[in-house]
Amino acid sequence: MKLAYKALKAARGVTGGRDAMRMMQKMGMKMDEVPDVSAVIIKTASKDIVINEPSVTVINMQGQTMYQIAGGRVSEAQPQPSAQTVPSDADVQLVAQQTGKSVEESRKALIEAGGDLAKAILSLKGTSS
Repeated sequence: MKLAYKALKAARGVTGGRDAMRMMQKMGMKMDEVPDVSAVIIKTASKDIVINEPSVTVINMQGQTMYQIAGGRVSEAQPQPSAQTVPSDADVQLVAQQTGKSVEESRKALIEAGGDLAKAILSLKGTSS
């Protein structure tokens, strides 16, 4: 991040955009605009942040890729519930073997745990007292 700061600081002192681009190339920075972006969605546990019609720039510097999102209309929405996951037969068999429960009980525990193997195994072992 120090190089990015130096590049921006140096670019402020440079009058032409062409000189700023040369300076960024010397420092190993590459900036490209992402064309035709209609929306950017940032998903959190409690909400989805939707930015419509933003300007998105990809900045590559020293092996790191950064995305800069600017402008656009911002709105917030409640996260959409994901479709119920169907556990694979291998996962169901693994849970059944680890817990000694039936395949049906193991499948149900996996669905309730959202596909999390450890959670499903712990929930079934907790009920086997």
